[in-house]
Amino acid sequence: MAKRIISTELMEEDRKLENTLRPRTLDDYIGQVKVKENLKVYIEAAKQRKEPLDHVLFFGPPGLGKTTLANIIANEMGVGIKITSGPVIEKPGEMAAILNNLQEGDVLFVDEIHRLNHQVEELLYPAMEDFAIDIVIGKGASAKSIRLELPKFTLIGATTRAGMLTPPLRDRFGVVNRLDFYTVEELKQIVLRSADVLGIEIDDEGAGELARRSRGTPRLANRLLKRVRDFAQVQYDGVITREVAAFALDKLDVDKLGLDHIDREILVTMIEKFGGRPVGIEAIAATIGEDVGTIEEVYEPYLVQNGLILRTARGRVASELAYRHLGIQRFME
Repeated sequence: MAKRIISTELMEEDRKLENTLRPRTLDDYIGQVKVKENLKVYIEAAKQRKEPLDHVLFFGPPGLGKTTLANIIANEMGVGIKITSGPVIEKPGEMAAILNNLQEGDVLFVDEIHRLNHQVEELLYPAMEDFAIDIVIGKGASAKSIRLELPKFTLIGATTRAGMLTPPLRDRFGVVNRLDFYTVEELKQIVLRSADVLGIEIDDEGAGELARRSRGTPRLANRLLKRVRDFAQVQYDGVITREVAAFALDKLDVDKLGLDHIDREILVTMIEKFGGRPVGIEAIAATIGEDVGTIEEVYEPYLVQNGLILRTARGRVASELAYRHLGIQRFME
């Protein structure tokens, strides 16, 4: 799969940028209003009781701020945070070492928690419920189990695939929050804040144009801001206006709905090569030469979310909005 500037997955270039722009408190965090309001209550209640916050699960598309919220929770609680990822922890002993090294009240953030292997996940069950784990020492007849008491901690899990979480793990989270795509106005405020932090000159209309093309995702908005800044600096007077943003984003092949050439190719294929009739995902993949899983997990969610593709019992269909956006006349039988 070719690298896409509009991919919402974390890229290497995003790491330093996100660390610089990441808000530190819930008051500074823009968007996810209901999630933020509820977290304020839970955090304040936990602090008043002098207890760790209950275990928290965040789920939703990538780039919406799950890691940022985990860092904010640790900061608001006044505790440390240990960050790891499901695929990184291969053995139960590795998870046991991480848990044993936590301090009282600390936050353990596990990204892609749905990718924990079964044995590691099972180790988490007593750790989350009883703050203890059972370790087996020795082998065979001489083996014995020792219960290791752990400091009380808060596990924060993040996943883009909530359906892949096992029920026993999911049920052990006391606070479960879905993060939704951001509105254009929220993204505009994020762009203005990021521009201020980075010392980039941008006006309201320029920020609005960036927001409209950022696919509802702060990570993408910040990445595009960085790229558009270069066009403003080299080909304009350094200020990002609506004209500058539109010119730069057109050059980057990000259209007014945030689609790139691959998104448009999928839609055009459905309309022109299959006559607008319902079509299966396998047929689309074969026609454009892409993997079925990649289309389902990377390309299709945004197109479905924004009403460009409709899923029916007979297959995928391009919507009226897709026809209008592509400027294609719909054939009426």
